[in-house]
Amino acid sequence: MIDPCAACTYASPTFSADGRLAFLARDKGRVTVVLADGAGERQVAVIDGIAQTLRFSPDGKRLAMLATYGAAKEAGATQAGIRQVGEIGEKSDEQRIVVVDLATGAVRPLSPAERYVYEYDWAPDGRTLVATTAIGNGDNNWWVATLDAVDAATGAVRPIAKPKTQINMPRVSPDGRTVAYIGGLMSDFGSVGGDVWTVPLAGGEPANLTAGAKTTVTSLHWPSSGLLAARLTGDAAEVATVAADGKMRVRWSLPASFVAGDGRVAVSADGRTIATSVQDFATAPALWAGPISRPKRITRDNDEAPANVVARSVTWKNEGFDVQGWLLAPLDAGNAAKAPLVTIVHGGPSAASTPSYVTRESGPGALLAGGYWVFLPNPRGSYGQGEAFTAANRRDFGGGDLRDILAGIDAVEKIAPIDDARLGLTGGSYGGFMSMWANTQTNRFKAIVAGAGLSNWISYYGTNGIDQWMLPFFGASMYDDPAAYARVSAITSIKQARTPTFIYVGERDIEVPPTQSIEYWHALKDLGVSTSLVIYPDEGHGIRDPKNAADVRQRSVAWFDRYLR
Repeated sequence: MIDPCAACTYASPTFSADGRLAFLARDKGRVTVVLADGAGERQVAVIDGIAQTLRFSPDGKRLAMLATYGAAKEAGATQAGIRQVGEIGEKSDEQRIVVVDLATGAVRPLSPAERYVYEYDWAPDGRTLVATTAIGNGDNNWWVATLDAVDAATGAVRPIAKPKTQINMPRVSPDGRTVAYIGGLMSDFGSVGGDVWTVPLAGGEPANLTAGAKTTVTSLHWPSSGLLAARLTGDAAEVATVAADGKMRVRWSLPASFVAGDGRVAVSADGRTIATSVQDFATAPALWAGPISRPKRITRDNDEAPANVVARSVTWKNEGFDVQGWLLAPLDAGNAAKAPLVTIVHGGPSAASTPSYVTRESGPGALLAGGYWVFLPNPRGSYGQGEAFTAANRRDFGGGDLRDILAGIDAVEKIAPIDDARLGLTGGSYGGFMSMWANTQTNRFKAIVAGAGLSNWISYYGTNGIDQWMLPFFGASMYDDPAAYARVSAITSIKQARTPTFIYVGERDIEVPPTQSIEYWHALKDLGVSTSLVIYPDEGHGIRDPKNAADVRQRSVAWFDRYLR
């Protein structure tokens, strides 16, 4: 075990070809780059700010990372934003590629200061880094990021391509001629899903290798054996090879979730061996490793973690779509009389509910412990069924996806003892929007909990910190097509709302400002609909402080108990 700093948190471990380990140690606004080899550990660089994505150059003589000097906030739009006081919008954090020369100890910001770098990969010759970048505010501009080459000596930026989709995980081919990336309709940086695209490193028009595939690629690697993808297909996480013609061959599949580093699996240089952390709803995370088609579980640290749920995959058809979701039952459900059901809608909308070990301290765990069944649908707009399915709710927020969810509840009621008179609905972010919106579209739910929801797309457009994300989904700005935004705003049809709703949000949420929750809460109060609003101090898009998260769980269960019991 390596633990050189008792007060530090560690991140981004990376290995050189000759087996040296480097990682980041963070403590009180400073990040130290630590190199560990046969001689022990030593500090090789210090960043006053934040850093991530540490990687050795191909020759092992340099380390690159993404660093933000003097960061005003954590990287990413979901993190708590800075307070909006003084002259606003004139200065943003700049995440740059920083290179450390291991021989001299020189630390040099490489990419230009005005260009925010989201991801990067070394070219095999070490002379170029390929990156996804955007000019200006990094939180807002990922949706229009371009694919660029950065000269490893001068930092000069050369355009490679300007994709028409959102892009993630650029990977350079072993021969250095081609760049592959995941491209698709994505609603959040880090929520990765799409097709496999390639483009010459010299530049050109990207080509979609896997167009029409009924699956979503979620992670991409390019070892010497050829392209390798992790993907989501229905209820299964898979590892597949990708041929030059785009055909994918599944090598390993489980109804579980994989995660490793900044992707889904870690892959050896020759592509023959993989490693990943695996979990499902009833099984706590464990490390698996081995041949690409036959990895085995290699850790048993969590063997004593109990199963707190019985889970099953549910599929149904609606309006020509094949839809999938997960039904979670309490362990003691047995042959009990009909029970209440709470449906949890995932965020995004470009995302998916996938297996994650359920603890009693989680949101689903608290509901299950309270005797509720839990339904996690993946309606149109979600990952797992291909790009056409993900794009099916473009300009139709709350339309077909809500109908998919209601049809999914019908399917669940055919296979489980669910009381249709005791249905609850909840979700955060896009799931929060769906919770607010559904209240104006149906009286089927008897209690709702909305987290960081959007109630008015018109006012939202001008007050959030990431307005660029809406353009791929609405096709135009709110100023150019206000009717499209008004049509799917809960406030537009708020007089139809009848369902009691508990609302919560973070005070410093820049993705969905708390004013959206205030506007919705005010409307329900004015209409005489039972409601409650809690704004959590210093929280961003997602409630991270353990005390606040526990309070959300307690209040949510109490709200459902009040109206569904």
